[in-house]
Amino acid sequence: MGNSPAKPPSDDKRVFAALCCLLLSIIPASIHAAGLQDIGAIHKAVERFVQQNTTDLPGQAASTVGTIDPRLRLPACPTPEVFLPTGSRLWGNTTVGVRCSSATPWTIYVPVSVKIMAQIAVAARPLVAGQTITQADVLLQSGDLSQQPSSVIIDPDQVIGKTVVSGAAPGQAFRSDMLRAPQVIQQGQTVKVVAKGSGFQVSSEGKALANATLGQAVSVRTPSGQIINGIARQNGVVEVNF
Repeated sequence: MGNSPAKPPSDDKRVFAALCCLLLSIIPASIHAAGLQDIGAIHKAVERFVQQNTTDLPGQAASTVGTIDPRLRLPACPTPEVFLPTGSRLWGNTTVGVRCSSATPWTIYVPVSVKIMAQIAVAARPLVAGQTITQADVLLQSGDLSQQPSSVIIDPDQVIGKTVVSGAAPGQAFRSDMLRAPQVIQQGQTVKVVAKGSGFQVSSEGKALANATLGQAVSVRTPSGQIINGIARQNGVVEVNF
């Protein structure tokens, strides 16, 4: 007896089989994805954090958030927290942390680059040690503050009137450690002591007991022999605040 030919499946059965195959391919992936943290969301959270925390920096901040490995498998977190690691700052090449404090905690670190473009005070011409800086000696030049020492100066008013400690080459950025405030009081000089308080101001004379630069503390002996301390100002004035 010969074999009878197989009956082709009905259209309903073919549709049902196709749906089963589709569900089998989608459901496990959906379940798997639902339990994992969205890496793209982490990246966007870090971008927002960096932008919000660089608005008060001097100059114009431009930031780039590094790539997070898309193969990273982290448990889904309802409220991931972005933070700056202790001892770090959003300046130059740094890292930003992201952590989750849920039942399955995790922490990752994302590379970040922050450039701070600003006008920097630089020497307009060669300056020698001991030279007093004038307005003609200073230029403003655009530069990335993140590539400069933390003592770099951006305000020309903090440079003019001071003296250079060891000289400066043209185009060299001024730093606070390479400048010295001008000496405005000499030891033994007769100075005017101006005492200020709430609603009053009196003045007298005295002898300076040491040299002092502008804004530096200095001791003064009054004619009665009393020693008082004040702040050196221009024109031989020592200011005492009560």
